[in-house]
Amino acid sequence: MRIGIVVDSACDLPIDFIRKHRITILPITVCIDEHSFVDRHDPAATLKFFHESLGDRAHAADTEPFSVDQVHQLFLDKLVTQYDAVFCLTITASRSLIYENTLRASYAILKDYHAIRAAAGLSGPFLMRVIDTQTVFAGQVPIAWEGIRLIGGDTSPGQIRERLEQVAAHSSCYFLPRDLYYLRARAKKRGDRSVGWMAATLGSALNIKPIVRAYHKDTLPVGKVRGFEAGAEALFQHTIKRVRTGLMVPVVSLSYGGELDDLHALQGYQSLCEVCAEHSVNVLESVMSMTAMVHVGAAGLAVGFACDPYEVSF
Repeated sequence: MRIGIVVDSACDLPIDFIRKHRITILPITVCIDEHSFVDRHDPAATLKFFHESLGDRAHAADTEPFSVDQVHQLFLDKLVTQYDAVFCLTITASRSLIYENTLRASYAILKDYHAIRAAAGLSGPFLMRVIDTQTVFAGQVPIAWEGIRLIGGDTSPGQIRERLEQVAAHSSCYFLPRDLYYLRARAKKRGDRSVGWMAATLGSALNIKPIVRAYHKDTLPVGKVRGFEAGAEALFQHTIKRVRTGLMVPVVSLSYGGELDDLHALQGYQSLCEVCAEHSVNVLESVMSMTAMVHVGAAGLAVGFACDPYEVSF
């Protein structure tokens, strides 16, 4: 059976991994004023558009997921003949309409695919499952990685679905912004009151940065640190503890809203890589997706992994 994986472009998988495993991307369009950008997960194009066309105004940008009709057309044009089963892994439904649109499209896809597969000489049904990853950005990566591993192991679609839902329920994305004013402006744009004016003012004056966790469909601050570099090191050390305790999936995902050389220069990065190597954990790195940078801001850091529940402490 030919099984494929579909992710939205907010999922911070490395582009080489996407190409190697033929992962299909559901694009997200970023719009501000007269400018628009279709995020197809091209790191160079993402950075160029962010810096040249968005910059400090990115907090006011709107993001538009594929519509129900666009998802429907993508599957009928390509995926129902390329695969016999497809798993769609979407950013948490609490932050985007991607899950809802894809789920709604799936009803029509599963009704309309028969004639297309028959014309292509394909027998047998087409299966499609839409899974809410319950997290965002780097946190979506372990679920996709596990899906690719299971497909390579010739696992049945039913077993794959059960396992991916299990991993999604245990996956977290931690992100650290550089600019608290930016984060507040973005939250205000979305009607999210989690970062208030006073917190933004005092935080910036004292160089305090929040550490935010996206987990179980919620996105909440879980700690604060003085300075971005100290925050990055604290987040790396936090991740090291989880690696040593044991991860559900042997992957740590890192994404950065800028050049990856700047990520590599952060204090604690090398220690994290060394501990991951000692525990046979893969480190997957990528430039943040355009969607992630719009929400977190330029030069922000995100870390994703999946593990058993634990008490978060920074």
